[in-house]
Amino acid sequence: METTPKKPRNIKLAAAIVTLLILASLIAGLAGYYIAHPASSNNQGANNQLTPLSTSSTDSTQTGDSSLTDNASLSQIYQQVEPSVVVVQDWQPSTNLFNQASYAQVQGSGFTYSLNGQDVIITNFHVVDSAVNVTVTFQDGNTYTAKVLGSDAYSDLAVLSTDAPQSELVPLTITSSSDLLVGDQVIAIGSPYGLTGSMTTGIISALNRTITESTTNSYAISDIIQTSTAINPGNSGGPLLNDQGQVIGITTAIVTDSQGLGFAIPSDTILREIQDLAQNGSYNQHPYLGIGGLDMTYDIATQMKTSVTYGVLIQQVTSGGPADKAGVKVGTTQAVVDGNTVTLGGDIIVGINGNRIRNSDDLSTYLEEFTQPNQTINLAVIRNSQSITISVVLGTRPPPTTGTAS
Repeated sequence: METTPKKPRNIKLAAAIVTLLILASLIAGLAGYYIAHPASSNNQGANNQLTPLSTSSTDSTQTGDSSLTDNASLSQIYQQVEPSVVVVQDWQPSTNLFNQASYAQVQGSGFTYSLNGQDVIITNFHVVDSAVNVTVTFQDGNTYTAKVLGSDAYSDLAVLSTDAPQSELVPLTITSSSDLLVGDQVIAIGSPYGLTGSMTTGIISALNRTITESTTNSYAISDIIQTSTAINPGNSGGPLLNDQGQVIGITTAIVTDSQGLGFAIPSDTILREIQDLAQNGSYNQHPYLGIGGLDMTYDIATQMKTSVTYGVLIQQVTSGGPADKAGVKVGTTQAVVDGNTVTLGGDIIVGINGNRIRNSDDLSTYLEEFTQPNQTINLAVIRNSQSITISVVLGTRPPPTTGTAS
């Protein structure tokens, strides 16, 4: 998200970061890798480990209409969708027991999609990150080589092409995730632990979460769907479906040892980026504010002697960044609040363009969904118990290999 929690690999489910294990389903006992996800700022709890699931706006509903009627049974949805879900396998750089450079085999999931008549495979970035010898295996067991057309670590998305014949490619429909509601039934199909074609069901548990992966240098992936659907290592990159068999997300991570706490990239993110990923190989329209922040709480407000118990308290401002140029301020007083060292006295962001900002999730989601680089936004800020407005010209988020602040 635009705000960077203090400890990108350790966080409360309230304002801290949850460590995610990249759900890399490993083949023949080969090791995967880890990623860090911050949990929602609306949740309170101890540190939890998350497990990722691998071992441009276009029209909201895209071609390859595989949707069913509202009365479709789960078995009908499965029969319709299963041919479109593939197993993605590749080899990624690793180190062996002797700390020597080697490669580990990684397995995830993906699904077919028709992009303006071009058949592609959609999966997670972490499933094919720095990968060689990428293959996709279809329902009938046939396996074909694949090529990464484009990827975006900041949304954990990748688009592949394959030399599979047309008869193998049965595209799914991607529909907008903007109308999703907490409580909606959702379905996941993928290859958990290598068990291909596995189907699980659940509900949408929450919307607009944020998670952070190790590949994003503490930048957040925004507008995440939280779901109770059982997903496990190997599910990464598989479709999350509504009750009509339409794709509304792509499964990406879980909280390990939880009772059904999983996350998916929303379909609106896919629809916004897929054209650029397939044609240009990347997506570079993530807005950049240049701050690090912490969710306000009652205890922090008490320490600061303010009545504001919501919003994002500025903890750092990147020198020369958009927020710095606009005059956003950091406090100078350090204190221990609820066991964490907090810098008090800085600006508190409570709104953007007239929209209330309750926490870091709101901030990150609003920026990603409704703003673009070079756009001017108005921040509603509490400074020294006074309400002020600060105009900021947003920048472009630096590449993952160089970015160090949000």
